Amino acid sequence: MSLAISISAEQRTVLHNISWETFEALLKDTAQDRSSRFAYEDGTLEIMTPLFEHENPKCNFGNFIVALAEELQIEIKSAGSTTLKKKITKKGIEPDNCYYIQNEAAIRGKDTLNLETDPPPDLAIEIDITSSSVDKFAIYQTLGVSELWRYNGQDLKFYHLIDGQYVERESSIAFPIATVNEISRFIGQSKTMGEIALLKSFRTWVKNKIL
Repeated sequence: MSLAISISAEQRTVLHNISWETFEALLKDTAQDRSSRFAYEDGTLEIMTPLFEHENPKCNFGNFIVALAEELQIEIKSAGSTTLKKKITKKGIEPDNCYYIQNEAAIRGKDTLNLETDPPPDLAIEIDITSSSVDKFAIYQTLGVSELWRYNGQDLKFYHLIDGQYVERESSIAFPIATVNEISRFIGQSKTMGEIALLKSFRTWVKNKIL
């Protein structure tokens, strides 16, 4: 059974009663050419195809993360939309972007990622312009991603995983100078500024914060 929802930002297809084995087979069979992202929770598989309204903020968030890391001289390992999954939990997800920051050294040099033995990313970016059919909070909580930034096209929120639950906070764990208000301000400016000008402005702000 499937339900397809299409709007200007995201197209979602939801499949029910999908076994873990089928989920993994789909990941393998579509790995080379797939542009959509999967989220799997206890037998429900959501397939999301991102469109322009979704992808543009994703790119800006990515630029901001790299600029923060560079200016603060923090090493990171970008993992993009790598599939994060654990068979024992029956949960998996492909974030818009994710990063190893505090645990960067632990996965440096690795060509593959296995959350059965490797630590989860330290920060994930999740953009949902439309409502998801799976509980992404529960997926990220179970996988142990310590910091989550969620953006719905209007509002940005930061979350920190504490004792297995996400707690909303005003500043980033990985980049303490980055606050919800400031990152939201720059994301808002992305709608009226060119990306290069925006990134230059963001870098100037970061440099002024660390003087």
